[in-house]
Amino acid sequence: MPGYFESTPGGTAAVALDEVEISILRNLAVQLLELIGPGDADSGTGDGEPADPFAGLFEDGPTKPPQDPALARLFPDAYEETADSAEFRRFTENDLRARKRGDALAVVRSLDALSPGRRGGAVLTLTEAEALQWLGTLNDLRLTLGSRLEVTDDEENELYHLPDSDERKPLVLAYLWLGGLQESLVATLQV
Repeated sequence: MPGYFESTPGGTAAVALDEVEISILRNLAVQLLELIGPGDADSGTGDGEPADPFAGLFEDGPTKPPQDPALARLFPDAYEETADSAEFRRFTENDLRARKRGDALAVVRSLDALSPGRRGGAVLTLTEAEALQWLGTLNDLRLTLGSRLEVTDDEENELYHLPDSDERKPLVLAYLWLGGLQESLVATLQV
């Protein structure tokens, strides 16, 4: 189980993580939260319930794609840049941002709940619902890192052969490791 998710009895997924892996995953998820941006400042009553459940139906979201290439990958246009694309974005991006924030926050909370053992590692066990949140966040992290690394299908092979002196090397290693985690988590969900 070290380093990759495996299915466990009862339909859950588990992965053994050491302190460094926990720290890296948590740090990346927090950076993703910062990239996506804060949620609504006062969207509820304080008890987890929205003040007005229908208020979101009348809120307008952004109509233009984000300027940051990583955000543009996370929130792509649904259509060629047209009035339809702007309208679609206006009514969907806020909800998509909220879901991505919720997924990344669930990842941070699950990592924070781990109790590392004597050797500094812990086993993270996820329910099916948590696994789906993790899958979304792992995908978002890979999209973000891939955007920062300017990954294209043709260039991915080049990333495997970077010299240690290349400043992109740590990001590439994280990108590839997240891909392995993502792939192994998908495999556990298909069992």
